[in-house]
Amino acid sequence: MVRQFLLLAAALFFSPTTHAFGPASSAASASRRPFNNVVTSPASPRTSTALNVFGQKKSSAAKAEEAEKEDLYWEGDWVCKDCGYIYNRNECAGMFFEEQGKGFRCPQCSGPRRRYAKQVGDVVGTTLDGGD
Repeated sequence: MVRQFLLLAAALFFSPTTHAFGPASSAASASRRPFNNVVTSPASPRTSTALNVFGQKKSSAAKAEEAEKEDLYWEGDWVCKDCGYIYNRNECAGMFFEEQGKGFRCPQCSGPRRRYAKQVGDVVGTTLDGGD
């Protein structure tokens, strides 16, 4: 009895005349479409999206200004003395370590900014707070 009911319900649900998404006559399906009066515009001409996505090329003056800015900051690595995390400028909004405010924390161990030290080769220097 239950099996017969399930078969009947499945047949009614999947029949093309009663199912809302099944194939039906064009007049019936047109009345069910909510956006049947929308007119699509012809395809717009294709353009290169490289400039829209990545911005414009830097001028030589902008490149020189950026190089000047890089000369003001430490070229080596900044290392967290608590966990050994090496500061990566690209992971931190493109900011140099020296530009980070006092609220900056190590992304790995949440250590404060003052626990970072300059690394030269294999040697890590003294932290900003003077310890270690």
